[in-house]
Amino acid sequence: MGGHNAMTKPGINRSRHLLKTLTWRTVGTLDTILLGWFVSGDASVGLAIGSLEMVTKMVLYYVHERAWYRVDFGIERKK
Repeated sequence: MGGHNAMTKPGINRSRHLLKTLTWRTVGTLDTILLGWFVSGDASVGLAIGSLEMVTKMVLYYVHERAWYRVDFGIERKK
């Protein structure tokens, strides 16, 4: 994955990844709730779908974000 050389990645705190996870999930979950409500015509269905989706996708996003942090692809470092 990411063999590091003399140039190092900027120090990014894990809490930043966690905060990004929470804010993005809020936006995504609101979208899912509204779509579920629109498709089903029932707000409670939208809320049920959104509630489940919020938990699963938050975990998946955090794991995805941490995995990408370990990869050097697309990062250019100035010497």
